[in-house]
Amino acid sequence: MFRSFRAAAARIFGSSSPISTPLPASVADATAWLVASGQLNIPIAETDDTAGHQVIERGRHLARQDMWAELSQEMRAADEARETTPCGQPVADLLGFGARADVVLAAEHALSDGRTQSDYDFLAGISELEGEIQSHPDDPMIALVVALAHIDLAWAWRGTADPKDLPALHQSRCAAHFDRAADLLKDCRSAMPNSPAIAAADCALLAGHVSPRTRVADKYEELITLDPQNHRHMRAMGSHLLPRRFGTYDQLEVQALRNAARTQKTWGAGGYTWVQFDAIALDDEACARVDVEYFLEGLHDIVERRPDQQTINLLAAYCSVTLLNGMGRNPKADIARKQICEAANWLIRDHLTELHPLIWAHAANGFSNSLRVNSTERFAARGRRDALRAIADQLREELRDGQSVTFTPTGLQVSGN
Repeated sequence: MFRSFRAAAARIFGSSSPISTPLPASVADATAWLVASGQLNIPIAETDDTAGHQVIERGRHLARQDMWAELSQEMRAADEARETTPCGQPVADLLGFGARADVVLAAEHALSDGRTQSDYDFLAGISELEGEIQSHPDDPMIALVVALAHIDLAWAWRGTADPKDLPALHQSRCAAHFDRAADLLKDCRSAMPNSPAIAAADCALLAGHVSPRTRVADKYEELITLDPQNHRHMRAMGSHLLPRRFGTYDQLEVQALRNAARTQKTWGAGGYTWVQFDAIALDDEACARVDVEYFLEGLHDIVERRPDQQTINLLAAYCSVTLLNGMGRNPKADIARKQICEAANWLIRDHLTELHPLIWAHAANGFSNSLRVNSTERFAARGRRDALRAIADQLREELRDGQSVTFTPTGLQVSGN
């Protein structure tokens, strides 16, 4: 923690900063002072995940009230419309998660607490969900909810340990849930071959149900073809094609190029960038091999086609925080990281108009889907601090000269001296 504004300013602006007025010791961060003093002004959006939570609660409510027919109708309508929240989360997926949340979360809690395991009936909850299939035969949306519950439970039994180190009971339960999910999804695919929600579940199944004949890239290509607007599918494909999962570095590059060609009308070169996006953040060798020039071209194309502030915050946070986390581990990767991270300058200066703290908070954790957030408020506060530091760093020349910087809907405004 900084003891004075002088020390904080030196960290952000360098020792040559002309600002010399010391502040009380309670001012621990120069960026906080810049905001409090009015020198750095940016609107804060505090509702990044509000819409998502509302949809999840809607799904939970419908399941608790045994309104499964209504749940199925709403999931099908959202799926057919490719409806998403402002953050890009498919509404059909969120409704399904809410519907199975009580069963899955109870099992996860029991598995994480040894004292609870002996008192918890692990089959009761999923048996109730299975009963809904009997009550609503030939309804692929309800079968999808149950299949995804089985996948979630398989992960709960697997945990974070190496599968080879799991106790025999955990291994057998994990395999059984994945097998049941595979059986259910087979029927779902036959009933609704054009459903992105079902295709996405089929890709999720890859985590525990891959045979030597499975072509991972083909499954993701099917999903992306059904829903090319959603970049999350492309990012997931890239992660799955890493050698640590189901692919190779050559396959990752080839599929990223193929994806760019296939989605050119939607994303331009952005299809390449999205496939590489999480992969190069996770894997140093993938980062060392990435075509930086094409990746950056893709960033520009993404911004041109999707200039909304959720996307701008995502890209700026990625360049300012996520990629920097791996700096210093691999010299070749560092060269690529540095070039890509420089894009934060034009993303922030030319396109940022408001701050989305939760996006920046997730950026520090590599946008991990398995992250558990105990306090959304504290998590958002951390993201806000990271974002303000990154913004102050990009605007250090103006701030060091004592100018005021204000982000407006029409662009960045710099005034005063």
